[in-house]
Amino acid sequence: MPHPAIHVPKLIAHRGYSAAAPENTLAAVRAAHQAGATWVELDVQLLGDGTPVIWHDGDVARCSNGRGNLASMSWEKAQTLDVGSWFGDHFTGEKMPRLEEMLALLNELKMGVNMEIKVNKSRDPIALVDRALPIMLDILPAERLIISSFNTDALSQCRQYAGPEQLALGLLFGRVPKQWQAQCEAIEAFSVHPDWTRLKRIQADAMQRAGYQLLCYTANDPSAFHHRWDWGIASVITDEPAAFQRFLASHSH
Repeated sequence: MPHPAIHVPKLIAHRGYSAAAPENTLAAVRAAHQAGATWVELDVQLLGDGTPVIWHDGDVARCSNGRGNLASMSWEKAQTLDVGSWFGDHFTGEKMPRLEEMLALLNELKMGVNMEIKVNKSRDPIALVDRALPIMLDILPAERLIISSFNTDALSQCRQYAGPEQLALGLLFGRVPKQWQAQCEAIEAFSVHPDWTRLKRIQADAMQRAGYQLLCYTANDPSAFHHRWDWGIASVITDEPAAFQRFLASHSH
């Protein structure tokens, strides 16, 4: 099946370089770029007023100086939040990024993104895709974009917008279900994104035979992960891209 000409890198920085900067921020993406990462993994969802933003949680308590659910928050309110100082004083004043702002930075840095369609509890996957995906398709070239989600309704809706040769889709799994292949076939997937700690060798082999790229999340100990490269893993999504880079450099033959 034809897919965009995506060169999947060995390392993808999880929520940006989230061990070095506040996750899902412009600062985290810049830090990833400075550390040599060419791709990042980020999360997109909608505020209550329909603004697409880069954010993981359903609320803002963990990663900002405020309180409140995204579902009831306006862009004006979101912009009053400091989303950096919780991580460190150096990041005080960092703001929640709009999707367009983040995509502009990725283009400026010529970086690729695995964008997770983040469907938090009681949120509408279709509304999220309808609002966010056209923006991504418009701004980023197909070879620098993989859309992933745990939510199959979201991925099916993505596929309505673009065929597999124009848009790479990936299925996220915690425990890999028995029907993983049927789910991948239904959306003409490009990649499978399993939890690396729960993936079995037999599953990895089957995924490769079926022609899917394997992007494993979230591995932060390069020595613990090391023997998994033999399983044909294409990419590791990691909070620690620099540590992985150093380990790989010292263990290359």
